[in-house]
Amino acid sequence: MNRSIPTVNCPTCGQPARWHADNPWRPFCCERCKLIDLGEWLSEKHCIPGPPDIENPDAADFGTKGSGGNPV
Repeated sequence: MNRSIPTVNCPTCGQPARWHADNPWRPFCCERCKLIDLGEWLSEKHCIPGPPDIENPDAADFGTKGSGGNPV
């Protein structure tokens, strides 16, 4: 039985990426795209919405970072 290896579009560049154990960067097509995505998460370009952090009232201020309240 000949089974083709599924592909998905890389979330960073849109190129096809093999969804197989021999692709250590899946769902990305390469290490570069994986690192670009990681950098976007670390710079807070991506976020997962959720309820405000009641332990840190400054966290609810979407225009500020940290406890200093300085504008971004």
